[in-house]
Amino acid sequence: MRLLSFLVFLTITFSGCTLSKPQPTMSSLKDRISAELSQQKGTFAVAFKDVQTGEEVLLQEHENFHAASTMKTPVLVEAYKQIEAGKFTIDSPIEVKNNFKSIADSSTFSITPTDDGDTELYQHLGKTLPMSDLLYRMIIKSSNLATNIIIELVGAENVTATMRNLGAQEIQVRRGVEDGKAYALGLNNTTTAYDLMLLYTHLVQGKAVSPAASQAMIKILLDQQYKDIIPAKLPKDVQVAHKTGWITGVRHDSGIVFLPDGRKYVLVLLSKQLEDEPAAISAMAQVSLLVYQHMLANH
Repeated sequence: MRLLSFLVFLTITFSGCTLSKPQPTMSSLKDRISAELSQQKGTFAVAFKDVQTGEEVLLQEHENFHAASTMKTPVLVEAYKQIEAGKFTIDSPIEVKNNFKSIADSSTFSITPTDDGDTELYQHLGKTLPMSDLLYRMIIKSSNLATNIIIELVGAENVTATMRNLGAQEIQVRRGVEDGKAYALGLNNTTTAYDLMLLYTHLVQGKAVSPAASQAMIKILLDQQYKDIIPAKLPKDVQVAHKTGWITGVRHDSGIVFLPDGRKYVLVLLSKQLEDEPAAISAMAQVSLLVYQHMLANH
């Protein structure tokens, strides 16, 4: 009888241990992310938000970074805001031009195709294309020419004002791309991981401009052609709506990850002062995988 009681006790005890096995915590995920990035020389920032639970992992989330092409998502939001206000339509014909004013002294500058991710757009100079075409190129091919055309239309100051209205207090969109004189004066577009996380959270919740506009922007971001960081090590059935950015020593990625089971999360990975860019890109892709694995383990 005593033996039987003891066996029952052991069964209950070990069953309880199995059932109460702790799931990975946000704290343990943060530790793993820190350990991964600490192997690289450079400065990193991370902002991760589980859309369903609201839980976050934040590392140097308020550190300022040169925004590079991550600023094209705020520009996209402002364009859709002005479309909904009736200033343009998504099909408005927009002239393709290549002369822009520097914010440093109002002198004129142009962009060369060799500095751009979309060389094909230059074949349309002097013609018009629908606004939808330029917005699409700005995101999926990171077209600098399309970006400058759109910024001139919507106004950089309006982009920043809209970010403030959405609660992003640190993003600064001051100018278009390749404004060399402004760059020399330190007049750059800047961002933080926290503000980009806020922006993508508004998008995934349908609160950036409107539900319809948010969905339209996500559809564009899903077609991103540059996939060497957030999506790089994830399974093919995981969709990522994101925007990358890079200049020398700087590599960024930011966006929304859609899991096959319907859950969603926002992830922002920023870096600067990199000494080994390929190694840093690989480490950031590994961080993305760590976040994905955490989500799977906590299902």
